[in-house]
Order: sequence, then C-alpha cells, then structure tokens
Amino acid sequence: MTGAPTHFDELETRAPEARDVALFAALRDQVQRLKTLASGWAERLEGVDPATLTDRTALARLPVTRKHDLIELQKTLPPFGGLNAAGPGEAGRIFVSPGPIFEMEARDSDYGRIARALFAAGFRPGEVVHNCFAYHMTPGGWIMDWGIRALGCAVIPAGVGNTEQQVQAIAHLRPQAWCGTPDYLKVLLDKGAEQSLDLSSITKAMVSGGALFPSLRQEYAERGVAVRQCYATAELGLVAYETGGPGGPNEGMVVDEGVLLEIVRPGTGDPVAEGEVGEVVATSFNPAYPMIRLATGDLSALLPGQSACGRTNLRIKGWMGRADQTAKIKGLFVHPEQVAAVVARHPQVAKARLVVDRQGEADRMTLRCEVTTSYEGLPEKLGETLQSVCKLRGEVTLLHPGELPNDGKVIEDARSYE
Repeated sequence: MTGAPTHFDELETRAPEARDVALFAALRDQVQRLKTLASGWAERLEGVDPATLTDRTALARLPVTRKHDLIELQKTLPPFGGLNAAGPGEAGRIFVSPGPIFEMEARDSDYGRIARALFAAGFRPGEVVHNCFAYHMTPGGWIMDWGIRALGCAVIPAGVGNTEQQVQAIAHLRPQAWCGTPDYLKVLLDKGAEQSLDLSSITKAMVSGGALFPSLRQEYAERGVAVRQCYATAELGLVAYETGGPGGPNEGMVVDEGVLLEIVRPGTGDPVAEGEVGEVVATSFNPAYPMIRLATGDLSALLPGQSACGRTNLRIKGWMGRADQTAKIKGLFVHPEQVAAVVARHPQVAKARLVVDRQGEADRMTLRCEVTTSYEGLPEKLGETLQSVCKLRGEVTLLHPGELPNDGKVIEDARSYE
C-alpha cells in the first residue's frame, strides 16, 4: 500500500535533461504555429527558424517582449497586438489589467496552472477554499479559481472588500484554506477576532500579488496558518511556487513545469550567471495567448542545486524587487506613467514622487508633491485623482519646490524585503 502522493505529478521529478528536451520541443512547435496564426508574433519572430531552437543559447537570441511593448502593440493592433493565437470570441474570458493591458483566458481547465502550486502548499481535493483575489476585470481571481477547482476543491468566490460579510461566511462555511494577497488574510483574522468569530478552520493559505514579509508569515504561523506564496503574472500564469511541509517553506521557489524561465541582465536579453540577480524572463505555452521571452520587470536569482522537496526544476530566490520603477502595491502594479497622469491633471504640481512603505503589516503609498501654488482641498483632490488613476488609495503630502531629491525617481519603494 502506498502513501499519499507527495508531488502533483511525475513531471516535477523528471530528469532536468528530459524536461529541457520536452520544453524546447514545445517551443519549436509553438514558434512554427505562431508564424501562421499570430501576426504580431510572426513579425517579432521574422527570420527565426524554429528548428534552431534547441537550447537556452538559441532561446537567448530571440527578442525580449516587455510590458510596455504589449501596451504599444495593443494600441497599434487591437485588441491583443496580434499576439493571440485564437480569436477573441474563442476566449473563455477577456481581462483588463492596469496599463491598460488586455489579456485573454483560454477555455482550458486551469489555464494558469495554479493547481500545481496549491498542491505544494498542502491544498487537497475535497477541501473548501476561500478565494480573496479580485474577480472584477483583472484575472487574478479567475486564475486562482480555475486552479482551485482543477485540484478538486470547492471555491468560495469572495473577492475583495465586504470584510464583515467575509468573516461571517468563513465562520459559517468553515473553509480549510484561503487564497489572496499577503496582507488581506490578517485583515480578516483581526476582524474575526474583533467580532468573536471562529476562523480557525483556515490552516493553510496561498498568497501572491505582493511580497510576503517574514514578520507577517511568522504572525500567520503563530495564528495556526501555514502560508506559502506563488509567483504568477496575468500574461504567464504560474511562474514559480514555494514548497515545504509543516516545518516551514523550503529555500526559494520552484519554477513551474509549464514555463521556460531565464534570469537576464535588466534592460537586455542576456542571461546572467547562476546566483546573479537579474530580471525574470519567461516563455509560456498557453495555446490561445502564448508569451515568448516576456520580461516581467521583476528581479530574482537562480539558486544552485535542487529543492529539498525532491522537485528537480530550477529554483529562484523569490521576488527581489523591480528592474524598473514599477511597484506592486496590494496586488496591483503602479507605473511611473500613472504618476505622471496624476500630475498632468493638476497644474499646481510641478513634480511628484510616489513613496511606497509599510504601515504595520500593510502596504502604504504616499504621493509627495512639489507645488508652485496651492488651495484649500488640493490634497484631497490629488488623493481622488490618485485613486482614480491607480485604483488604490494613497496619502498626499505637499512640499515646496526643490524638496524632492533630484535623482529622476518617480516611484520609490521604501519597503524592506529582508
């Protein structure tokens, strides 16, 4: 008699050489297909012979696609910049992410491949999962929803907000597991304690969309919740995920079986040496909306060796900041262009900097504005514009001209990741 499975499937423990053979065969097939089906990719891959894509050296010769490329391509050739291999009407859902960037979901079950990460976090078929990723317009809630159901679990599609209703639902329905951004579980647990509601059924959680700070992970552990994190993006789905048992997570994050991952020197497509910090670039194989060498803007580094859990894929150190000034705040990206859009609506503001830090265990953002003139209510008006443009609330501080540093920084991430 055999015990319970310790891995999601046999792909996780195959020989690295066998994995590369399979991934590069899939890459060759994908490039060949996209040259016919997707005009945007056909243009970007002009002159590339699919037969030559046999290893990482050949992969590194392909062009890198960046988030701002997606925005410009979609403006030029709506709705998806010619990067879709299926028509909009063949999609399961179509999303709008900040930027704006438009994405399409294939109709495949678990198209974001999240079930693998959930299994590694201890989620098991037959459990109930309270999902607090947003379902409105952006793909986070739906990607997680697919994965939860593909694993054989039931979903409470909670989304964000309505905190009192959420804690009442948790106390009544008794879910075993929870998904959402790192900060929000604490909000719910605190609200439950305030209302004398028992939320102790939740003993495990999967978080993403922001950094899980060690102090917050420890607080969750002390409250009986083992928290693991995964790294995923709207365009790629799952990129990497934590593993480990009750004693805590194993070092680093294991790369998902459905992506080809590289770490490159920021601003280039050149791979860096193992252990060197660089930008995460990944290739996915979504049949409807694939990505080839998408630069995420996130920094990380490859770890040597294999995970103690027995999974044989590459490991990355985890999220180590941004290669550009874009910041992820409470699960949403905020771009320098958005700060500029806020300033453009208020002629009194000569210069602005968005500072992101932590207040307790929650992200906080403050727009610091040098103003030439002011009027009563200007901070409030700026705050309203900030929320309208960035979809996040923030504080506003007015400064005299010359008080901001002259360093070209528009977004300052002052959070500690130690």
